[in-house]
Amino acid sequence: MWCDECRNTSELKNILASVIQGSAIGPASFIVTASDLQPVHPGNALIKFADGTYVIVPADNSDTSTNELINVKSWSEDNNLKLNCTKSKEIVFTPATNQ
Repeated sequence: MWCDECRNTSELKNILASVIQGSAIGPASFIVTASDLQPVHPGNALIKFADGTYVIVPADNSDTSTNELINVKSWSEDNNLKLNCTKSKEIVFTPATNQ
């Protein structure tokens, strides 16, 4: 049995993020939050996961890749999310050449 002197209540804090990481509702919350994140240019694709997003830009759209990244950055700022640029990588696939 708890007495009034033994109770501790932490101070209330505002949650400033839209996805609560590590929670049971986190993945579902991300799906709802990220539903409006769409590619800017036709032919490009965004593949979204609870812990990351892939920006797929085909070779014939290579000149649009910067705009797609700006779009993701702007969207994340609008949704109070932070990008981890140290985990961001660019991979370019080219056809194999016969040597």
